Amino acid sequence: LFLKRKTSLRKAGLDNESIYDLVFIYGLIFGAMAGGRIGYMLFYNLDQFFYNPFSLFFIWEGGLSFHGGLIGVIISSFIFSKRKKLSFLFIADNICISMPIGLGLVRIGNFLNGELCGRFTNADWGFIFPTDPYQLPRHPSQLYESIGEGIILFLILKYISTKKVKKGVVSSFFLIFYGLIRFIIEFYRQPDAHLGLVRLNVFSMGQILCLLMMI
Repeated sequence: LFLKRKTSLRKAGLDNESIYDLVFIYGLIFGAMAGGRIGYMLFYNLDQFFYNPFSLFFIWEGGLSFHGGLIGVIISSFIFSKRKKLSFLFIADNICISMPIGLGLVRIGNFLNGELCGRFTNADWGFIFPTDPYQLPRHPSQLYESIGEGIILFLILKYISTKKVKKGVVSSFFLIFYGLIRFIIEFYRQPDAHLGLVRLNVFSMGQILCLLMMI
Protein backbone atom coordinates (compact mmCIF):
# COMPACT_ATOMS: atom_id res chain seq x y z
CA LEU A 1 0.00 0.00 0.00
CA PHE A 2 2.87 2.36 0.80
CA LEU A 3 4.64 1.65 -2.50
CA LYS A 4 1.39 2.02 -4.48
CA ARG A 5 1.22 5.61 -3.27
CA LYS A 6 4.77 6.51 -4.28
CA THR A 7 4.58 8.89 -7.22
CA SER A 8 8.18 8.12 -8.24
CA LEU A 9 7.19 4.54 -9.09
CA ARG A 10 4.17 5.74 -11.02
CA LYS A 11 6.29 8.17 -13.02
CA ALA A 12 8.66 5.30 -13.80
CA GLY A 13 5.75 3.47 -15.46
CA LEU A 14 4.98 0.85 -12.79
CA ASP A 15 1.27 0.07 -12.46
CA ASN A 16 -0.47 -1.76 -9.61
CA GLU A 17 0.23 -5.18 -11.10
CA SER A 18 3.95 -4.45 -11.46
CA ILE A 19 4.15 -3.22 -7.87
CA TYR A 20 2.33 -6.34 -6.64
CA ASP A 21 4.83 -8.47 -8.56
CA LEU A 22 7.72 -6.51 -7.06
CA VAL A 23 6.44 -6.92 -3.50
CA PHE A 24 4.97 -10.43 -3.48
CA ILE A 25 6.63 -12.43 -6.26
CA TYR A 26 10.12 -10.94 -6.35
CA GLY A 27 10.33 -9.46 -2.85
CA LEU A 28 8.47 -11.93 -0.65
CA ILE A 29 8.55 -15.35 -2.34
CA PHE A 30 11.84 -15.39 -4.29
CA GLY A 31 13.56 -12.79 -2.12
CA ALA A 32 12.65 -12.95 1.55
CA MET A 33 11.32 -16.51 1.78
CA ALA A 34 13.75 -18.36 -0.49
CA GLY A 35 16.72 -16.17 0.42
CA GLY A 36 15.80 -16.19 4.10
CA ARG A 37 15.63 -19.98 4.21
CA ILE A 38 18.88 -20.52 2.31
CA GLY A 39 20.59 -17.88 4.45
CA TYR A 40 19.37 -19.50 7.67
CA MET A 41 20.78 -22.87 6.67
CA LEU A 42 24.12 -21.38 5.61
CA PHE A 43 24.56 -18.89 8.46
CA TYR A 44 22.88 -20.66 11.38
CA ASN A 45 22.49 -24.37 10.56
CA LEU A 46 25.33 -25.28 8.23
CA ASP A 47 26.04 -28.62 9.92
CA GLN A 48 22.50 -29.86 9.35
CA PHE A 49 22.59 -28.63 5.75
CA PHE A 50 25.77 -30.62 5.05
CA TYR A 51 24.39 -33.66 6.86
CA ASN A 52 21.08 -33.53 5.01
CA PRO A 53 20.81 -30.99 2.15
CA PHE A 54 17.09 -31.77 1.83
CA SER A 55 16.57 -30.13 5.25
CA LEU A 56 16.63 -26.89 3.28
CA PHE A 57 13.00 -27.69 2.41
CA PHE A 58 11.92 -28.59 5.98
CA ILE A 59 10.11 -25.28 6.33
CA TRP A 60 7.77 -26.71 8.97
CA GLU A 61 10.76 -26.73 11.33
CA GLY A 62 11.03 -22.95 11.00
CA GLY A 63 14.14 -20.92 10.44
CA LEU A 64 14.50 -17.76 8.34
CA SER A 65 17.44 -15.38 8.28
CA PHE A 66 16.94 -11.66 7.74
CA HIS A 67 20.37 -11.29 6.16
CA GLY A 68 19.71 -14.21 3.82
CA GLY A 69 16.36 -12.68 2.93
CA LEU A 70 18.07 -9.36 2.26
CA ILE A 71 20.49 -10.98 -0.18
CA GLY A 72 17.53 -12.70 -1.84
CA VAL A 73 15.65 -9.40 -2.16
CA ILE A 74 18.72 -7.69 -3.64
CA ILE A 75 19.10 -10.40 -6.29
CA SER A 76 15.39 -10.58 -7.15
CA SER A 77 15.11 -6.77 -7.26
CA PHE A 78 18.07 -6.61 -9.63
CA ILE A 79 16.32 -9.10 -11.93
CA PHE A 80 13.07 -7.10 -11.69
CA SER A 81 14.83 -3.84 -12.54
CA LYS A 82 16.49 -5.39 -15.59
CA ARG A 83 13.20 -6.84 -16.83
CA LYS A 84 11.51 -3.44 -16.45
CA LYS A 85 14.56 -1.58 -17.85
CA LEU A 86 14.82 0.59 -14.73
CA SER A 87 17.75 1.60 -12.57
CA PHE A 88 18.47 -1.03 -9.93
CA LEU A 89 19.42 1.66 -7.38
CA PHE A 90 16.13 3.46 -8.07
CA ILE A 91 14.18 0.27 -7.31
CA ALA A 92 16.38 -0.50 -4.30
CA ASP A 93 15.85 2.96 -2.79
CA ASN A 94 12.07 2.62 -3.07
CA ILE A 95 12.08 -0.88 -1.59
CA CYS A 96 14.38 0.09 1.29
CA ILE A 97 12.23 2.98 2.43
CA SER A 98 9.24 0.63 2.71
CA MET A 99 11.05 -2.28 4.37
CA PRO A 100 10.92 -0.90 7.96
CA ILE A 101 7.12 -1.15 7.81
CA GLY A 102 7.33 -4.90 7.23
CA LEU A 103 10.24 -5.38 9.63
CA GLY A 104 8.43 -3.61 12.46
CA LEU A 105 5.30 -5.73 11.97
CA VAL A 106 7.32 -8.96 11.74
CA ARG A 107 8.95 -8.23 15.11
CA ILE A 108 5.53 -7.71 16.68
CA GLY A 109 4.62 -11.13 15.27
CA ASN A 110 7.77 -12.58 16.86
CA PHE A 111 6.71 -11.06 20.19
CA LEU A 112 3.16 -12.45 20.00
CA ASN A 113 4.53 -15.90 19.08
CA GLY A 114 6.99 -15.81 21.97
CA GLU A 115 9.94 -16.44 19.62
CA LEU A 116 13.39 -14.80 19.40
CA CYS A 117 13.06 -13.78 23.04
CA GLY A 118 15.42 -11.48 24.89
CA ARG A 119 18.01 -12.23 27.53
CA PHE A 120 17.28 -12.52 31.24
CA THR A 121 16.56 -9.21 32.99
CA ASN A 122 15.63 -7.89 36.44
CA ALA A 123 14.00 -4.83 34.88
CA ASP A 124 10.37 -4.12 35.75
CA TRP A 125 9.36 -4.49 32.10
CA GLY A 126 10.71 -8.02 31.73
CA PHE A 127 8.34 -10.56 30.17
CA ILE A 128 7.88 -14.21 31.06
CA PHE A 129 7.09 -15.89 27.75
CA PRO A 130 4.93 -19.06 27.76
CA THR A 131 7.36 -20.57 25.25
CA ASP A 132 10.36 -20.11 27.55
CA PRO A 133 11.24 -23.47 29.19
CA TYR A 134 13.04 -21.63 32.02
CA GLN A 135 10.15 -19.20 32.67
CA LEU A 136 12.52 -16.31 33.39
CA PRO A 137 11.71 -12.62 32.94
CA ARG A 138 13.33 -11.52 29.68
CA HIS A 139 13.86 -8.37 27.68
CA PRO A 140 11.05 -7.91 25.13
CA SER A 141 13.79 -7.53 22.52
CA GLN A 142 11.28 -8.13 19.75
CA LEU A 143 9.56 -4.86 20.71
CA TYR A 144 12.92 -3.08 20.92
CA GLU A 145 13.55 -4.25 17.35
CA SER A 146 10.06 -3.29 16.24
CA ILE A 147 10.67 0.27 17.43
CA GLY A 148 14.28 0.47 16.22
CA GLU A 149 14.09 -1.44 12.92
CA GLY A 150 10.54 -0.28 12.27
CA ILE A 151 9.64 3.21 13.47
CA ILE A 152 13.07 4.80 13.95
CA LEU A 153 14.58 3.36 10.77
CA PHE A 154 11.53 4.40 8.73
CA LEU A 155 11.74 7.99 10.01
CA ILE A 156 15.47 8.17 9.22
CA LEU A 157 14.99 6.90 5.67
CA LYS A 158 11.91 9.05 5.11
CA TYR A 159 13.87 12.14 6.15
CA ILE A 160 16.82 11.27 3.89
CA SER A 161 14.50 10.65 0.94
CA THR A 162 13.18 14.23 1.21
CA LYS A 163 16.67 15.55 0.45
CA LYS A 164 18.24 15.78 -2.98
CA VAL A 165 20.50 12.75 -2.80
CA LYS A 166 21.95 10.48 -5.45
CA LYS A 167 20.47 7.10 -6.30
CA GLY A 168 21.63 4.46 -3.83
CA VAL A 169 22.02 6.79 -0.85
CA VAL A 170 18.73 5.72 0.76
CA SER A 171 19.69 2.06 0.23
CA SER A 172 23.11 2.69 1.77
CA PHE A 173 21.62 4.35 4.82
CA PHE A 174 19.21 1.44 5.19
CA LEU A 175 22.11 -1.04 5.31
CA ILE A 176 24.11 1.12 7.72
CA PHE A 177 21.35 2.05 10.16
CA TYR A 178 19.61 -1.32 10.15
CA GLY A 179 22.97 -2.95 10.85
CA LEU A 180 23.74 -0.47 13.64
CA ILE A 181 20.32 -0.71 15.30
CA ARG A 182 20.23 -4.50 15.09
CA PHE A 183 23.84 -4.77 16.34
CA ILE A 184 22.97 -2.81 19.49
CA ILE A 185 19.69 -4.60 20.21
CA GLU A 186 21.34 -8.02 19.77
CA PHE A 187 23.00 -7.43 23.17
CA TYR A 188 19.49 -7.79 24.67
CA ARG A 189 18.39 -10.71 22.50
CA GLN A 190 19.00 -14.33 23.46
CA PRO A 191 21.50 -15.91 21.03
CA ASP A 192 20.42 -18.97 19.08
CA ALA A 193 20.58 -21.94 21.45
CA HIS A 194 22.56 -24.16 19.07
CA LEU A 195 25.09 -21.42 18.29
CA GLY A 196 25.42 -19.21 21.34
CA LEU A 197 27.93 -16.37 21.09
CA VAL A 198 30.29 -17.09 18.23
CA ARG A 199 33.12 -14.52 18.47
CA LEU A 200 35.09 -13.78 21.63
CA ASN A 201 32.09 -15.10 23.56
CA VAL A 202 30.59 -11.61 23.15
CA PHE A 203 29.07 -11.29 19.67
CA SER A 204 26.22 -13.26 18.13
CA MET A 205 26.06 -14.47 14.54
CA GLY A 206 23.49 -11.74 13.86
CA GLN A 207 25.96 -9.09 15.02
CA ILE A 208 28.74 -10.47 12.82
CA LEU A 209 26.40 -10.35 9.81
CA CYS A 210 25.35 -6.80 10.74
CA LEU A 211 28.98 -5.67 10.81
CA LEU A 212 29.49 -7.08 7.32
CA MET A 213 26.25 -5.41 6.25
CA MET A 214 27.39 -2.00 7.51
CA ILE A 215 30.79 -2.35 5.84
